[in-house]
Amino acid sequence: MKYIIAPSILSSDFGNLQRDIEMINQSEADWFHVDVMDGVFVPNISFGFPVMAAVKKHARKPLDVHLMIVEPDKFIPEFAKAGADRITVHYEACTHLHRTLQLIKASGCKAGVALNPHTPVTLLQDVIEDLDLVLIMSVNPGFGGQQFIHNTYKKIKDLKNLIQGKNEDLIIEVDGGVGLQNAATLAAAGANAFVAGNAIFATENPTETIAKMKQLTNSISI
Repeated sequence: MKYIIAPSILSSDFGNLQRDIEMINQSEADWFHVDVMDGVFVPNISFGFPVMAAVKKHARKPLDVHLMIVEPDKFIPEFAKAGADRITVHYEACTHLHRTLQLIKASGCKAGVALNPHTPVTLLQDVIEDLDLVLIMSVNPGFGGQQFIHNTYKKIKDLKNLIQGKNEDLIIEVDGGVGLQNAATLAAAGANAFVAGNAIFATENPTETIAKMKQLTNSISI
């Protein structure tokens, strides 16, 4: 199984953004994780199309875009145009989830759904075959540096059971409180993509931290 490390650029140094992008390019990381927050769906605001387009200009790895916004359908084509390779929307923000997923794919991107900590994975059973990725939030979305919610392990296992015989190539991504202390345990539970922000960028040597995370996850045999 291939394990994916996706550093969150929200935790990068925006005064030296190109430097941090180049660090990720040259590291063992697989994706750039791009958190988009609107101050409505979550109590914080991040960045929009201009910053994302600037990241895409220098990035040599796929952009994994996580929309923490209301009414994502209004903006999906624009995010695709700005360089998204994968677009993940929140189950809780989509009234017509199937239609939203169709729009993502029609825009030329892989489609993902994120679940807040209180949202059970069983709610995805009717769209599970339409998904490329499920993002399990292991903290409440909106702010970095929160404490990891341990029920995440059960949700990963529940999702693994749900996809059996239906969509076994689905990527199970985890975001929030992920780092060297739990990456291997999350991989053993069934996750295969790991978003890390402060756990990478706040370390003395982010490139080395990414390499260690890669080594930890690759050590798991499932």
